[in-house]
Amino acid sequence: MSVPIDGFTVASMTFDGVARDVYRRGSGPAVIVMHEIPGITPTVARFAHIVADAGFSVLVPNLFGTPGRAMSMPYAAGQLARACVNREFAVFAANGTSPIISWLRALCAAAHAERGGPGVGAIGMCITGNFALALMVDDSMMAPVLSQPSLPIGLSRCAKRGLHLSDGDLVTVKRRAAAGVPVIGMRFTHDFMCPPERFERLREELGDAFEAIEIDSSPGNPHGIPRQAHSVVTHDLVDEAGHPTRIALDRVLAFFGERLRPG
Repeated sequence: MSVPIDGFTVASMTFDGVARDVYRRGSGPAVIVMHEIPGITPTVARFAHIVADAGFSVLVPNLFGTPGRAMSMPYAAGQLARACVNREFAVFAANGTSPIISWLRALCAAAHAERGGPGVGAIGMCITGNFALALMVDDSMMAPVLSQPSLPIGLSRCAKRGLHLSDGDLVTVKRRAAAGVPVIGMRFTHDFMCPPERFERLREELGDAFEAIEIDSSPGNPHGIPRQAHSVVTHDLVDEAGHPTRIALDRVLAFFGERLRPG
């Protein structure tokens, strides 16, 4: 049964024989918002509202959790545990693409066919952060944003540098980046779930096509951002002019506009 969220319509969409609810709002070029752990929380919905109000047709697929339920540590821990045993996510794979990407690619293709324009945009967050990179395999993905990409999970050097992307998909992503499709990545500097090694790897693989936004969360930082800050445009967003998270949000909105609006 679909769960309503204020300001959104919801409908079931089926690809690869799998049906999922997709929440929608706005008009204009399509942007896929892939929510973080534990689900489509009020702060994720707030972000989707902001993107829609900036002139985009936002689609938020429900990948896990209860839509509209507020963030809490027990709720997040439970959803993370479920994701770890869900084969669709393959959370420990450093050099493998999650199987759920096939469904998300079909969603992007459908959104592009419906909304038109140069292509679609996407933002992944936390456990879905790397998914926006994997979606670049399709030519319809023109504006990928990786917000605190947290897969693969692990403390080894391989895990920290992992992109959660198969070797074949990485070849295609690098080709598209070299051909003029840029990628934005965002993280807090002391976020252990999105280590600096991962952004170093992205710079190595994508070169100047990778735009890194790294927000100071060290002790004593000028904006009082807590060391444990993780969610750049949702839970840890401070919606005040001049705040680094608001600057990051504004850059993402501008990026979608630059890439998705003809001319």
